[in-house]
Amino acid sequence: MTRLQEKVALITGGESGIGRATARLFVEEGASVHLIGLDGGKLDETVGELGGDHALAAVADVADEDAVRRAVARGVERFGRFDVLFSNAGNSGQIAPITDYASDVFARTLAVHALGAFHILKHGVPHVPDGGSVIITSSIAGLIGYAGLSGYVTAKHAQVGLMRTAAKELAPRRIRVNTLHPGPTSTPFQDAIEMQLTGSSQEEASAFFDGLIPLGRHNTPEEIAQMVLFLAADESVMVTAHALSVDGGMSG
Repeated sequence: MTRLQEKVALITGGESGIGRATARLFVEEGASVHLIGLDGGKLDETVGELGGDHALAAVADVADEDAVRRAVARGVERFGRFDVLFSNAGNSGQIAPITDYASDVFARTLAVHALGAFHILKHGVPHVPDGGSVIITSSIAGLIGYAGLSGYVTAKHAQVGLMRTAAKELAPRRIRVNTLHPGPTSTPFQDAIEMQLTGSSQEEASAFFDGLIPLGRHNTPEEIAQMVLFLAADESVMVTAHALSVDGGMSG
């Protein structure tokens, strides 16, 4: 299992959920990882699990450009480069109709998803060698709309526009840029969204969403990590400017 042998990946939101599952898989496949997140305790726990020789962590809010610049510099000092940038940090925003949606929450949601991904590209790409890969976690919400989620849906669509621009700009260096669009995935982040949307318990909300998915169940973080691995590895050398859905048929 050496599809990423001796490669280096930067992963935001790396302390939990999809980010943490991806970090585990990348290390298993031979990579070193630099994790950026908000929860220092969980980051340290993840680095301990992965092994200090292969993992480094930095606490940073991706919406804060100076914090991202410092975090990227720390990773470059340790590893020298990033073959893969995985922009995965996110928040859910608010659940409310547009007329009641708080403007500051809307702005913060865009800042984390869209501005955050922009910061990772802006400060990470100069350290990516030719032929590298950039992956941005969008969502099924980046392909279709949902009532009550204007901040999240707008932010996830914005990431697609950023991806398409970056893919064109970086094509001369053979750096491919893609967005990943998971459907409902079994993480605490998703649980919170589903419970707020339905007003039900976690089990009831999960069952309701299972009923909306043609394949009948949620993704697991490990399944999404496998898709990230595909986009990071050499098998996807001709895949760029692509929005990859992993949603059990919800957006079909």
